Amino acid sequence: MVRERVAGARVCLCHSGRRRFHAKLVEEFMSKWGGEVSREIGNKLGISSNVVAQIIPQVVPLILSGLRKQKDERGGEARVDHILNEYGSASFLQNIAGLVAQKATDPSADPQLGGLLGPAGVQATQAIARQFKLDPGVATKLIPMVTPFVLAALRQKRATQKGGSSAVAALLDREGDGNILDDAAGFLMKGLMGGSGSRGGAQAVGNVLSSLFGKKKQ
Repeated sequence: MVRERVAGARVCLCHSGRRRFHAKLVEEFMSKWGGEVSREIGNKLGISSNVVAQIIPQVVPLILSGLRKQKDERGGEARVDHILNEYGSASFLQNIAGLVAQKATDPSADPQLGGLLGPAGVQATQAIARQFKLDPGVATKLIPMVTPFVLAALRQKRATQKGGSSAVAALLDREGDGNILDDAAGFLMKGLMGGSGSRGGAQAVGNVLSSLFGKKKQ
């Protein structure tokens, strides 16, 4: 287990086999959009935005890992491009409240995200519901609500970074470990607990929340 202090937050970098999970994209997403996404989802689902802010940094790696697996097993960069084009409109980040409102009333919310996460999405949802004592129906909406914003962030990165699709593929190689989908619940709980029990987890969560909510809302 390795820890790094990033932008005022202690971020857990968990080992899985021989690969280390890097926190760069999680840090970037939370810094730019995490506060607003957390507040809007919390408001619409009737749960604390602080809870949502604890969940998002654990969900993002699952999504990256799903994309990495799709890239490696289902068609390379072209497969990732298709997913980003189909489900990651850049406009989502310009109208966070609108998309959250739409997703909150979607009766067909699927934590498996089709085949992107598969059963790992259900495992993660169940772990979230248990950890935060959430109604299962509420917990089921969380991953489908967060995912479009993560995909939109990746699509934006593809459009602005030198290398385009190849840059995104390299990012997935660096930050996505498909193996964590084999034990999504275990990965999620280690992340939420800081990897070293409740005391370490509480301290890490406190640092994340101070970073997000301790400053003026955007």
